[in-house]
Amino acid sequence: MTTPQRSIGSGFGARSSADDVLSGIDLSGKLAIVTGGHSGLGLATTRALARAGARVLVATRRPADARKAVDGIDGVEVDELDLADLDGVRGFAERFLDSGREIDILVNNAGLMACPETRVGPGWEAQFATNHLGHYALVNRLWPALVRGGGARVVAVASGYANSAIRWHDLQFERGYDKWQAYAQSKMANVRFAEHLDTIGRAYGVRAFSVHPGYILTPLQRHLSRSEMVAAGWVDEDGNQVGADFKTPEQGAATQVWAATSPRLAGMGGVYCVHCDIADLPERAGADDGMPPEAARLWAVSATLTGVDAVSRYTGRSGAGCRVPRPGRPTTR
Repeated sequence: MTTPQRSIGSGFGARSSADDVLSGIDLSGKLAIVTGGHSGLGLATTRALARAGARVLVATRRPADARKAVDGIDGVEVDELDLADLDGVRGFAERFLDSGREIDILVNNAGLMACPETRVGPGWEAQFATNHLGHYALVNRLWPALVRGGGARVVAVASGYANSAIRWHDLQFERGYDKWQAYAQSKMANVRFAEHLDTIGRAYGVRAFSVHPGYILTPLQRHLSRSEMVAAGWVDEDGNQVGADFKTPEQGAATQVWAATSPRLAGMGGVYCVHCDIADLPERAGADDGMPPEAARLWAVSATLTGVDAVSRYTGRSGAGCRVPRPGRPTTR
């Protein structure tokens, strides 16, 4: 049954912290993987989950930096993961699966925002490749460990671009790059990914959510100049935060932690969350068995691009029948 895209009155709000939403929740014996869990929202998420008793595996392309960042946090380990490298994703997943452990929580937190035009792998646009395709491949590679737990939750950290368009005619922005449009597409892909994963995974106890953490100044803005952030009204000329709607990292991490752990979400999934609640949005139109056709189409495209679709093979459900564009030519740009 499709979860309605409307508030459930969680009792939390925009200023709630990750510790607030975990109050009274014991995660002892649970294992969580947080991509990019050593910086910004990821670090706040790692700290909160660990304080609640979870064992946390930080997956990052900078393991040395991550070990310094999480030093002293009990129950945290680090392993290398570069989401822009599918061989690296496979290697990380194989190491984890070899450990025989099951996953209770997977927070797809790592990402790029508004970077200069960058090409990775076979010429893929870096934001789409990292924010979406890498996480898509990761979930598929880790699927056996997600199923073993019998009640895993996958949280896709999206943004405020819940109504952005996916550029089906040119997914990789080979014909005119715009860093903000590319970012918006990658974040919309996170939302669609969670919708489809929840639809095909719910029968196996795997539920998925997408979240908008809010506006937070973190290293995610590393590709933006001071003048760009001043023009956006985020900081003043000295770099001090001025946006009234900005959250602290602990407040920003709250929604993804809430989606990953809240008992109120038992039996629910596939929805977009904001301010520690399900967002009130118009009902999704044109759904097939509770699944928007665009979500199925994206899954099929992602399977073609990455060559990985373990979830569909396991469940017998896929985005089959959707028209899949051929990948663009590799480029050295």
